[in-house]
Amino acid sequence: MNIITNENITSKQRSKLKSLAANLSPITQIGKGGITDNLLKTLSDALEAREIIKVHILETADDDVRNLADNVAELLDAVPVAVIGRKAIFYRYSSRQNFAHLEI
Repeated sequence: MNIITNENITSKQRSKLKSLAANLSPITQIGKGGITDNLLKTLSDALEAREIIKVHILETADDDVRNLADNVAELLDAVPVAVIGRKAIFYRYSSRQNFAHLEI
């Protein structure tokens, strides 16, 4: 199994992940509190359970949407699939066994 990272993701895989995330609701939001340990734990747990998540970045956030998305992805060891408006999509291969992994 070839695990996708930010360095080896193809445009076709990125497009597929964006289409999978199109109907997802954001699981949480990032605001003026920024990136906290609790937020990272929540996002990491969600990625482990789902492999792909969407997060809403509020206008009150302290940083640019793209910078925040890149920072979160780096801290989570995830792929920042896309930033669309104020929504960021992240992907990380789940390490769980007997899990129906996304086919991309």
